Amino acid sequence: MVDNFFNPRQVFTTKDETPPRVLNAPQKYIQGAGVLNHVGHYIDSLMQVERAAIFATRRGLATQGAQIAQSLRAQSTDVVSAQFNGECSQAEIAAHFGALADKQLDCLIAVGGGKLVDAGKCIAHRLNVPVIVVPTLASTDAPTSALSVVYKPEGTAESVEFFPQNPTMVIVDTDVIVSAPERYFVAGMGDAMATWYETKVCLNNPAARNSMGALPTLASCAVAEMCAQTLFEFGETAAASVLVNQNNAAVDKVVEANTLLSGIGFESGGLALAHAIALAYPEIDIIHDRYLHGEMVAMGTLAQLAMEDSVDAERVTRFFARVGLPVHFGQISLEADKGNVMNTLIEATLARPIAHNMPMSVTGSSLREALFKAHKLGLEVSVDEGDKAYARLHT
Repeated sequence: MVDNFFNPRQVFTTKDETPPRVLNAPQKYIQGAGVLNHVGHYIDSLMQVERAAIFATRRGLATQGAQIAQSLRAQSTDVVSAQFNGECSQAEIAAHFGALADKQLDCLIAVGGGKLVDAGKCIAHRLNVPVIVVPTLASTDAPTSALSVVYKPEGTAESVEFFPQNPTMVIVDTDVIVSAPERYFVAGMGDAMATWYETKVCLNNPAARNSMGALPTLASCAVAEMCAQTLFEFGETAAASVLVNQNNAAVDKVVEANTLLSGIGFESGGLALAHAIALAYPEIDIIHDRYLHGEMVAMGTLAQLAMEDSVDAERVTRFFARVGLPVHFGQISLEADKGNVMNTLIEATLARPIAHNMPMSVTGSSLREALFKAHKLGLEVSVDEGDKAYARLHT
């Protein structure tokens, strides 16, 4: 077992010196319709692998996992299966490491959603083998990054683990993505839209740092801006296509925005208030139980834009309303008149260091003001735009 503790800040941060600009990215990113049938070919052509583990849920092992296994065996690669049990926790990671440690694996293929992917990266790191990520949802930007969020057994975030390398490959089959529920796809747009606004904050604030403790690169900011532009231009059309399981050019562009552009942008550009709020929302039980990460990020983005008095606040709010993301407290089951609930959200947000990447001081009072300002705009936009899209995704 390799040492599972890696801290990029010890690599890139030097006392009394300005840190360098650092960009992280996966070694290979492959996206398209039907690419799942060629996973074995890609691996055989680019790596030397005699035995691979397929890590997926029980359902995933029987569907996409079986498809990948067939592709691997066609290239004379032995296959070992490992079943994810639902939580990226230290206990789950340790159990899989123990079960796979003596299997003489050459790589681990993580097939599934965000928490499974994060767990797969942790397990592969402990096994000291490359990880290949095959997302089955476009709901988060986790697949491309060299980090994982580890959760407590009850589902709240516990820690973040960093890795020396990003995934060796990320393989995204857009036919698989469009077969999943629309809500996951839309949540991915909520997560991805934050990327540009948080990266822009970090680029313009000399004191801000990205996930590696380094300064953001111009390249990551350009990627993040393209991410937002893609969502604004193609997001509504893509969501409507996913609703009827139709794969097309709009879907292809938004899948890339949700996964690759947002992944590079958030990791190398940096996070700010939007994600600090999003990571605080699960402290409220009803929100943790009912809503997806990208939906919480959407609400965090609106509060960040409110704090900045951004000219884009209304544009983003209208976009979210049109695709079905929450835009006011009622749509995320937040009872703001209950002071203890709002206090929990504010305290948990302020405890996140990324909240203080903002160029202004973020305090309890300024955060409360921004949250309510965004809520008010969301209510106004909901009256104007209606809540048909939101209601469709939440019935």
